[in-house]
Amino acid sequence: MIAMLSKLETANQTISVNGRDYRWPMRPTIVVCFDGCDPAYIDAALAAGCAPTLAKMISQGFAVEALAAMPTFTNPNNISIVCGAPPSVHGVSGNYYLDRQTGQEVMMLDAAPMRAETILARFAQAGADVIAITAKDKLRKALALNLRGIAFSAEDAASCTQAEHGISGVLELLGRETPDQYSADLSLFVLDAGIRLIERRQPQLVYLSLSDYVQHKYAPTSAAALEFMSAVDSRLAALLRLNAVVGIVADHGMSDMADASGQPNVIYVGDKLDAEFGTGSARVICPITDPFVRHHGALGGFVRVHLGKHAPDLAVILRFLAGLEGVELVLEREEACERFQLPFDSEADIVVVGSRGVALGARSVDHDISQLAGERLRSHGGLAEQSVPFILSEPLNDDYAALAVANRLHNFDIFDFVLNGIEA
Repeated sequence: MIAMLSKLETANQTISVNGRDYRWPMRPTIVVCFDGCDPAYIDAALAAGCAPTLAKMISQGFAVEALAAMPTFTNPNNISIVCGAPPSVHGVSGNYYLDRQTGQEVMMLDAAPMRAETILARFAQAGADVIAITAKDKLRKALALNLRGIAFSAEDAASCTQAEHGISGVLELLGRETPDQYSADLSLFVLDAGIRLIERRQPQLVYLSLSDYVQHKYAPTSAAALEFMSAVDSRLAALLRLNAVVGIVADHGMSDMADASGQPNVIYVGDKLDAEFGTGSARVICPITDPFVRHHGALGGFVRVHLGKHAPDLAVILRFLAGLEGVELVLEREEACERFQLPFDSEADIVVVGSRGVALGARSVDHDISQLAGERLRSHGGLAEQSVPFILSEPLNDDYAALAVANRLHNFDIFDFVLNGIEA
């Protein structure tokens, strides 16, 4: 196996995944998906002087703002990152979707919709020691597809088994309890677990996916957000002390979607369509929906509209939706798939994207905004949350420096850049 070859031999090995070739790493290579980390959080932390490690990475390594995959939700972007490809390749374009064949609404809780192999799985199959740690278990089940290695979540760390997760005794290893799923500690647990395992194993490839709890709850300049950024920064410093190559990217940004009074600024697209064209004319799907709805009340900047049997002409509905105040973009199926690189067979008849600061919902009765507990709605999904940080701990080689200048990068380019874009 490749893992048993000499350093000289492995230096010349590449692994092909979804049309890209990736060089075998000579040092532990870590990609951190900093969930919900809008560039504003980086800017605020740097201004406050509480992120010296990030400041060093930006000044001495490489940093740019990249584009997240659309829609800017957790599942499609994490899977895009580990596949090195857009949703049109791997098939996942939301946390929640309507199965066009069965007519059933489905919450993605495992790898069932995935159509492509991951970079993690391919390296593990080639003999690399690979580790994937996520905040949320629903994501772990997708990222661990065909992965022969360690893969577990902070959420379910207490129940890890050697057979399913490649590891047991995680809590004992870290000397701490399972973190609350609605806490900053969920993300810090992921980083601490990664540090401990890298210290012990010196793996080739590591993927650490955090939670966006803090970003949903706190604005970038708030004391709680800055405290969290400082805590993350100290863990990044620990990773660098392990002689690791570190890449940081986000799955999406984050926007305040509350009005001046603090109430959610929402367009209930399903209610609007019912009032204009009659009940049952269309079915609105909110792909942000996941088991963590207390973050966002299933309200985000992107919804899908499936037309009913008695709906008026598509052009009529497109014009109506485009005329709603607070709607930035309305696209029919083919155009949405072409523009956002989405899988055509699972896409809705219409895609609707909200303007910055505007959340989209289905019908008001479908959303329990009391779960926000009086907090301002902060959410994502639209174009306003597409810009994300893309940071490497080391400078790029000449070829990749030129590539970065010539092209707007995507978050799913991160493995290409950490494995191929720096000197061995």
